[in-house]
Amino acid sequence: MALYTASINSGSNGNCYYIGNGQDALLVDAGLSCRETEIRMNKMGLNIGKVRAIFITHEHTDHIKGAQLLSSRYKIPVYLNHKTHYSSHLKFKPELYRRIEHGEVVDVNGIRVTGFSKLHDAVDPFSFVATYNDITVGVFTDIGAVCDNLTQHMRVCHAAYLESNYDEEMLENGRYPQHLKDRIRSGYGHLSNKQALDFFLAHKPQYMTHLFLAHLSRDNNNPELALNLFRQHAGDVQVHVASRYAHSDIFHITTDAATTPVVGKQGVLW
Repeated sequence: MALYTASINSGSNGNCYYIGNGQDALLVDAGLSCRETEIRMNKMGLNIGKVRAIFITHEHTDHIKGAQLLSSRYKIPVYLNHKTHYSSHLKFKPELYRRIEHGEVVDVNGIRVTGFSKLHDAVDPFSFVATYNDITVGVFTDIGAVCDNLTQHMRVCHAAYLESNYDEEMLENGRYPQHLKDRIRSGYGHLSNKQALDFFLAHKPQYMTHLFLAHLSRDNNNPELALNLFRQHAGDVQVHVASRYAHSDIFHITTDAATTPVVGKQGVLW
């Protein structure tokens, strides 16, 4: 048995990640509009009717934009912590709101999802890992700095979405005002390519097969730059960029490092 995963979008214009086992699925974040999420999932051959839960990392708009309407329209429970719920101003139907705490494990029809605290400039930000039949996929974006929680969960992942937000030289020499540059690299903003690479090399498990570089900045990064940097050091780990402009392929995550993308096609409803 395995997990299937895909990025529906990744970036400051919207974040949404799909993890499923063929029968049931979940979304981590819902930062695209409901309509755009529907369009992309349909193009990918992903059946939104199989989505049993949405997990929200934090209250920033690029992570919650479509959550309320998706939940209401498809009767999908939404899991988030109390502070994030309060700060988001989202109004879920009472029967669809699920409050979670740091370290809590949620069972989604056999897919076990764990949320944990991280460093970011939000009120109570979380990251998540999902495990099914001993296969684990992590979603680690909007990370200001590496912490013990992050390293603990990275060490058990067969695949992970890892923030690689900016190139340090591009940010320093770019057009952003100084206060925004300082916020991004403050320890509560985002990880640079170098910081992400150092973390990956220090804490990836030997059995990791896939790494997806996520939440790349439009202005302060370049997909080819980030990809080339990681591929020089990744060994057998397949490295891909999760785009801010389009959905990814669907990837089949197993214990076999030789697995290839499963390209979703309309009519093939995972």
